[in-house]
Amino acid sequence: MNYGTIKKCDVANGPGVRVSLFVSGCTHHCKGCFNPETWDFSYGKEFSDETVDEILRLMTPDYIKGFSLLGGEPFEPQNQPEITKLLQKVRLYFPQKTVWCYSGYTIDKDILNPDSRIRTEYTDEMIGYIDVLVDGEFVEEKKNLNLKFRGSENQRLIDVKETLKEKKIVLLDENNII
Repeated sequence: MNYGTIKKCDVANGPGVRVSLFVSGCTHHCKGCFNPETWDFSYGKEFSDETVDEILRLMTPDYIKGFSLLGGEPFEPQNQPEITKLLQKVRLYFPQKTVWCYSGYTIDKDILNPDSRIRTEYTDEMIGYIDVLVDGEFVEEKKNLNLKFRGSENQRLIDVKETLKEKKIVLLDENNII
């Protein structure tokens, strides 16, 4: 797996100051994508154990409230093994910090659907480490700059833990996100 960049102090992709990883590889190719260079699976740098160590080091300060995964597309099948191993460590070392993930795939039609083409042996474990999933492709015609933590009106802020527990989609109220 490759990645485009690591943001050390990201305030745009989840609440508080966060560390964000932009993975490479995306098959959605959304019109108006803010990061089209990451569509290429070979874009950027090779993800390695040193990359994981760097992310964990960057997450150490108390002012870092969490970790965000973006892309590219974290749920592309070829990205899931490395992302899952990374999230295992993030959860082990920082259980009190939140994990947000941005995906063009939807939780109900793609991520939790056993017949989806993106399902791998890692999918269930990977989604289990995520607190908030911003799901759905970016749709340029539905772009809305007034939305918190998402780019277009079709995208949803999903409370993953509650969704898995309730077995139905539980949305976050964007006005109550601190």
